[in-house]
Amino acid sequence: MKRARPAPAAALLAAVLIAGCAAKVGPAPQSTLQTPAEWRTRVGPGSDARPVEQQWWQAFGDPALSALVARTLEHNGDLRIARARVADYRARVAAARASQLPSVTGSASPTRTRALAYNGVPYETNLFQAELQASYEIDVWGRLANLTDAARAAYAAEQASADAAALSIAASAASGYLNLRGLDAQLELALATLKLREESRELARKQFEVGYSSRLEWLQAQAEYQAAAEQVPQLQRQIFEQENALSVLSGGNPGPVPRGVPLSGLAPPPVPGGLPSDLLRRRPDIARAEQNLLAASATLSATRDQLLPSFRLTAVGGLQSTVFSEFLKDPTHLWRLTAAVAGPLFEGGRVQAQTDSAASARDQAAYAYENAVRAAFAETDNGLGAIQRLREQAVQNDARRATAAETLRIARNRYRNGYASYLEELDAQRTLYSADVLRLQLKTRMLIASVDLYRALGGGWSR
Repeated sequence: MKRARPAPAAALLAAVLIAGCAAKVGPAPQSTLQTPAEWRTRVGPGSDARPVEQQWWQAFGDPALSALVARTLEHNGDLRIARARVADYRARVAAARASQLPSVTGSASPTRTRALAYNGVPYETNLFQAELQASYEIDVWGRLANLTDAARAAYAAEQASADAAALSIAASAASGYLNLRGLDAQLELALATLKLREESRELARKQFEVGYSSRLEWLQAQAEYQAAAEQVPQLQRQIFEQENALSVLSGGNPGPVPRGVPLSGLAPPPVPGGLPSDLLRRRPDIARAEQNLLAASATLSATRDQLLPSFRLTAVGGLQSTVFSEFLKDPTHLWRLTAAVAGPLFEGGRVQAQTDSAASARDQAAYAYENAVRAAFAETDNGLGAIQRLREQAVQNDARRATAAETLRIARNRYRNGYASYLEELDAQRTLYSADVLRLQLKTRMLIASVDLYRALGGGWSR
């Protein structure tokens, strides 16, 4: 008894029913992000006057600094890894896009067979055939397009990640160089102070030898000289380590770093302008978080559509002959054209679980985007606040240093004229030296704070 074949309408109805079984997706999370209208701190009249320059490190006016940053951006090992990852994701986009195109394969197979005839007599046959097969999936539901969109968004996120790495490494190189110039200035101050301590020690020794002062004053001058001498190798060690760190950061071996403008000739560039909303397009890490969100959303759409039926067309054409000469001249032409509809009937909740996982990844990407924006707001506000507070501290330090210098002048005159002991002059020397060291440190910190602000503002990077 022959079985009845299912009618084409029944197959179509089955496909429609399957299409109604698409995986369920929960709603996207509601954003709680609010962009402030302005920064909490306004620094100077130039706050809204100029945008961030693309090569912002040139604003410091030091050719050695600019050369170091350029060398670092070209040879840094982490940036090379980031660029290689960008090339990897670019290839993934090409692979995803290729899945939307037809695929064509070809094959050729000569076959010789020995078999038994119906009467038990063995015989041998030859078969020469060549075949060309083409297949194409009709992207009715947009699943393949969503996968391609996800790959493109992931590629864009990786590009933004490489840009964020370049911005961070450029800032590290600039900050490291400025810190090195600050250490150089501190070493110069320590050497100059050591020379003055040596002169004071010799004066105290001579006055002790002639009986003008006590041995205690001479020993105190000796101790003060030794304390100043102790600072020199400590600063030299810090300079040595900072040079090695910068050399490795710029892709070289540990070694010296060329210097340019001294710390006294460096000045913080004008504070660049911009509103909080500008960060949404000026920071590469925010762009990376945004592209990750787009990639997660596209992946979710593609995962959800796995329950929907797929439509595929297959065409096969070939040549076949039992004689090789006929295969070349007049072979038999064969062909086959197939249209197939396939869809899952039972998969144990696998696709729904994958869809739930993809939805969770989308939600995580959304929250990560909000966190990146809020962190950018905080970093920029902190940078502006740091510059303002460091300026205020520098004003107080200038007043303190002027007072300490005048105190030392009076104490030295009193000691020279015999009205006071050497302890007063030593104490005044310590106070002035402390103010001078802090002055150099504040200058260095203000320069580095400018670098941090440029990095927080996106460093001139723009989509």
